[in-house]
Amino acid sequence: MLRTTALRVLRPADLPEVTALLERDPGADVFVSSRVAALGLDPARLGGEMWGHVVDGRIESLCHSGANLVPVQAGPEAVRAFADRARRQGRRCASVVGDRTAVAGMWEALEPEWGPAREVRANQPLMATDSAPAVEPDPLVRRVRLDELDILVPECVAMFTEEVGVSPVAADGGALYRSRVAELVRAGQSFARIEDGRLLFKAEVGAVSPSACQVQGVWVPPELRGRGLAAPGMATVVATALADIAPVVSLYVNDYNEAARATYRRVGLTDRGTFMSVLF
Repeated sequence: MLRTTALRVLRPADLPEVTALLERDPGADVFVSSRVAALGLDPARLGGEMWGHVVDGRIESLCHSGANLVPVQAGPEAVRAFADRARRQGRRCASVVGDRTAVAGMWEALEPEWGPAREVRANQPLMATDSAPAVEPDPLVRRVRLDELDILVPECVAMFTEEVGVSPVAADGGALYRSRVAELVRAGQSFARIEDGRLLFKAEVGAVSPSACQVQGVWVPPELRGRGLAAPGMATVVATALADIAPVVSLYVNDYNEAARATYRRVGLTDRGTFMSVLF
């Protein structure tokens, strides 16, 4: 029998099927899962569209099309369909990110019209754990308070600029970015070690779904690196996240950042896959 395939914008009625699909690999798909869990599938609330690749009436793959273009559980046929839709729509995203095979296939189709990218990070190990950290947590790492934003925000800006290659402080003077940092603080998802008004370590839990959470923004100021702050700090974040936030903690890291990867391995995270990011 011939298969029937289609690509369509998903709606609230599709939520149960989408939620089940996102449970296939919660550690990898936590960004999209967190958006769906918090906002549903209404494009007006989601801040973009969720595309579904439908095979014989069943949703087999997803693609979140918003500030980021993120394929989920996408095989070759879905990758082609998503890339075609994105190409016809025109670039509206700041990045294409997700499973390396899917993103590579999409970028191959999109690059002739969307390229060149500002940067392509083709090999980003996805790491995760569902177990207590393998090193002793740092008792001085804790959730950040709102009255510490003036200490935290400059370090977040420095980390973002070093990691992404551009500053998050836009024409609004950084108000929007500060608001996002404050949002994570209010949610209890921002962690730091702060002594005498100085930040020594920080990390955020940037995405949370019922089944997993994803750590981002891990940072030790350059002048304090090599002093053993990162592994115990990450251990506190992992232990607290597993206890209070979600049963799986994941993150993805650039393959060339050997120091960070070694730290995460020490804490107990293991490789679970590979991501790829195309940055504009």
